[in-house]
Amino acid sequence: MSEALAAVETAGTDTSVPAVSGARQFWRRLRAQRAALVAAAVVALLVLVALAAPLLTALEGQDPTTYHPTLIDSARGGVPIGSLGGASADHWLGVEPQTGRDMFARLVYGARVSLGVSLGATLVQVVFGVVMGVAAGLGNRWVDLVLSRITDIFISMPLMIMALALLAVVPSGFPRPVLVALIISVVSGWSTTAKMARAQTLALKNLDYVSASRLSGWSTWRTAVRELLPGLAAPVITYAALLIPQNISAEAALSFLGVGVKPPTPSWGQMLTSADVWYQAAPQYLLLPALALFATVFAMTVFGDGVRVALDPRAASRLRVGTGRKRETRAERAVPKPGADAERAVAKPGADAERAVPKPDAAAVAEKTENRVWAAKEDRA
Repeated sequence: MSEALAAVETAGTDTSVPAVSGARQFWRRLRAQRAALVAAAVVALLVLVALAAPLLTALEGQDPTTYHPTLIDSARGGVPIGSLGGASADHWLGVEPQTGRDMFARLVYGARVSLGVSLGATLVQVVFGVVMGVAAGLGNRWVDLVLSRITDIFISMPLMIMALALLAVVPSGFPRPVLVALIISVVSGWSTTAKMARAQTLALKNLDYVSASRLSGWSTWRTAVRELLPGLAAPVITYAALLIPQNISAEAALSFLGVGVKPPTPSWGQMLTSADVWYQAAPQYLLLPALALFATVFAMTVFGDGVRVALDPRAASRLRVGTGRKRETRAERAVPKPGADAERAVAKPGADAERAVPKPDAAAVAEKTENRVWAAKEDRA
């Protein structure tokens, strides 16, 4: 019995070869989806722009906080001077109304805030949700009951109302991007991750290799880390990829309501808040952050859906084969019926013999019959 448990334990812990093959299979399925690859390229470009924001603004020769009062028309209420919002060689995307701050610098630095807040919130949501879900799934009845009820309470909390209440009471000296990321991650997101992790843990803990590891004397923590987490990787990664665009939208909404990131720190949602009265006089001030938000959220959503399909073989199979009547008909035509080749290969009994024996000539048969008739007549005479 001990030798069998040791063999099962060794088989359960040696995951080097399946991990490599699984990664290759995931990459092959992901490459088959062109939309997901394009979305991944867009996401990578946005992350690169956010990381290289200081370098890009230095290349332009501007920064996101310097005012340029000479570039705005005070007589018209602070509208930028020139076409396209004052775009020029010194200000690639123009300047901000009323303040004259460089739009390109504020956009790229706003990408750092939006992506940083969303990625930080997603990381906290995934880690905290997985810990709570695995603890509820592996714990006894009372632990599962208490943790499940706490999760249900947080699921029922409205994000915006709770975020507005918490942001209003926190001291202003606390770093605002960090505070927004913590509030988004604590109020929403982790509870759904915990529910998913708990359901997956309940399904996995009854499998043979997990039961063998627990019977062999492993602690609950070691069993969770070595046996359960590899099984949780696919659904958790899929859900995390879909959480990022939700967190970007949440941060933009909080900044739009005026309780998110505070000036002078640039944020796409904050820029949209200030642009609501300038969409006619300076439309680029509204369109640029709106397009940046749309492109980021759309690319993240498409990429997350591509990751989901690549990690779910059933979803990949449905997309590849399809469920329509035409595709089913094509598949049936392409696959030969069972035994069709065998029937063609095996000839009918006696077929070769019939082909081998030559058929009698009709003229010869008629001549023989006529001779027999004349012979019979002569015998009668």
